[in-house]
Amino acid sequence: MTVAGHATFTVEVLTPEGEVFAGDVEMVSTRTETGSIGIRANHAPLLGMLAPAELRLYADGEEQPPTRFAQGEGYVQIAEGKVLILTEEAIKPEDLDTADLQAKLDKANAAFDAAEPQSEAQKNAIRDRRRWEMFLSVASGDAQ
Repeated sequence: MTVAGHATFTVEVLTPEGEVFAGDVEMVSTRTETGSIGIRANHAPLLGMLAPAELRLYADGEEQPPTRFAQGEGYVQIAEGKVLILTEEAIKPEDLDTADLQAKLDKANAAFDAAEPQSEAQKNAIRDRRRWEMFLSVASGDAQ
């Protein structure tokens, strides 16, 4: 399918709470554990691990603002012309509570400081700190 001369493809974004987006887009922009990725129609099949990032879904070309989410950890699958994003969280920036996110970041920093080096607790604190820093960045509009 094409919109304004650009090929589109189907994207579905799922969290444990259910579907947060389903529709045709021209491009997806997100981040995997190995770096940023832009996905357009006819992308090669891929299975990747998602890192916390700002997920952008461009439905009407780059002239219109994208649909944006603060995306948690998860997976992206590209197969048969469709993109499936399975993520722990996908929250619209306007639904983010910066005070709550700052409190979660402070808790993650305290957990990191209290954890034994190289312990599972320290790894969890690093993961949580990375997520809450990115979500704060998305909430403030500073995410990249």
